Amino acid sequence: MSSSAHVTTIPARPARLLTQNREMRAIGVWNWTLPALAARLPDGRTQVTCPAASACTRICYARNGTYLFPAVKAKHTANLAYVLDDLPGWTEAMIRELSAPRLAGKFVRVHDAGDFFSDAYTLAWCRVMHACPQVTFYAYTKEVRRFKRLIEPDPPENFLWVYSYGGKEDTEIDPDRDRVADVFPDEDAITEAPGWSSQEASDLLAVLGPRLVGVPANRIPQFLKRMGGRRLSEWQAEIDAERTRKRRRHLRLVPNDPSAPTSMPEGQSSADDAERHAA
Repeated sequence: MSSSAHVTTIPARPARLLTQNREMRAIGVWNWTLPALAARLPDGRTQVTCPAASACTRICYARNGTYLFPAVKAKHTANLAYVLDDLPGWTEAMIRELSAPRLAGKFVRVHDAGDFFSDAYTLAWCRVMHACPQVTFYAYTKEVRRFKRLIEPDPPENFLWVYSYGGKEDTEIDPDRDRVADVFPDEDAITEAPGWSSQEASDLLAVLGPRLVGVPANRIPQFLKRMGGRRLSEWQAEIDAERTRKRRRHLRLVPNDPSAPTSMPEGQSSADDAERHAA
């Protein structure tokens, strides 16, 4: 072989794609996960995994505790790399794993962390779901526009989802029609909210219970302090209102400024976010 020959090293793929944390194991649910919000891959690439995330990032359980352990982060990053580098291969591997007899009749939660970050990835999950009718899939998502465009017109029959407040696309949610989840300060706050029901007894209630889903906040002191007794939807509404005020103020101060920066190409701001948030 010539000394100049280039040998391509194929990164190791996760041996298993589906896992069970303690909470999911208790209710017989399997889950697939990605890094929360964004990640930097070993080769230096960055990828945002929750493009529509906003207020939720400030109280994200998946950016705390055991999720920060090096082995856990490495596993989640390997999952992401598989999706990014070989989406067809990942799709086939997921279908093979889901075809195991032990998973027949089971539920799989798509994303213990992360979200449907691209059209291609979302449609790959649809192919998996169509190929595995013996499994029921469910997900929380803040990708409201993507779902209303790609999923709602013709959803897989074995896919259940709930839109969750706390993202950049909250205003796209129709609370009179959509199944929606909101994080409340505690169980009492859910009980006092007309029409809302808690999913604390089982995560499956988010998609099998009443349409308005109350999620009690994690009892992490700094997260509770940040919430300040608000629901996540209320916090996001405050953020949106402040952004609108700043935008209007800027437009008044700098009308038709030819030196103002032009809009970035699609995805550029997300890459910048990844640089800031990836650990």
